[in-house]
Amino acid sequence: MAPADKMLLERSAIEELSHHADPWRVLRILSEFVEGFDALNGVGPAVTVFGSARTKPDDPYYALGRSLGAALARRGFAVITGGGPGMMEAVNRGCHEAGGLSVGCNIELPREQELNPYVDLGVEFRYFFVRKNMFVKYARGFVIFPGGLGTLDELFESLTLAQTGKIEHFPIVLFGTEYWSGLLKWMRDVVLARGAMSPEDFDLVSLTDDPEEAAAMATRPLPVHIDQPRAETGEPKAEAR
Repeated sequence: MAPADKMLLERSAIEELSHHADPWRVLRILSEFVEGFDALNGVGPAVTVFGSARTKPDDPYYALGRSLGAALARRGFAVITGGGPGMMEAVNRGCHEAGGLSVGCNIELPREQELNPYVDLGVEFRYFFVRKNMFVKYARGFVIFPGGLGTLDELFESLTLAQTGKIEHFPIVLFGTEYWSGLLKWMRDVVLARGAMSPEDFDLVSLTDDPEEAAAMATRPLPVHIDQPRAETGEPKAEAR
């Protein structure tokens, strides 16, 4: 069977003759949100970490990912990843081995992707947009390791959410100066030069090569007074802002 995302976005010949498939699919999407909220509601303070699924265990970034996962666990933070191999496995592994809560939000793909063995709490998703919501809702910040198209998608979506005020005081940390510097330079030389973004947008990201520094950046206190944080996200209530 085709992945649920593909079935949602493409209309089959049968669906062209029936107007009932999409409304019923909404109920499945709703149930996936409910299952995700129910599973992750008690995670507590967490940081979401993105990175390539293709990173091998002998890659230097894999060891750095393990160090970051451990550093976050020592600070009392859970880690949330896509739950797969590569950098996701590295961060889950570091957190798990350091005694922290290691969370994986897996996605249904044409080529089956299984949860890595270092996930303590795993949640399976059919739809990318539901999974992305969980990455943001239950985290206090992002750390983004080198990765491909999926990682770039998650990077720019997080920047868009921050730039438009959908997430406030939300640290976005790019890990790997050598990897990300070229992209940032292109954004300055081309995108900014054409007036398609503002100089202040670059303040939305931090850049580092040190796991301890990345953990400190991603878990820095919110610059607002919080009387009673929301249990599911750690974000301030509207009346406390």
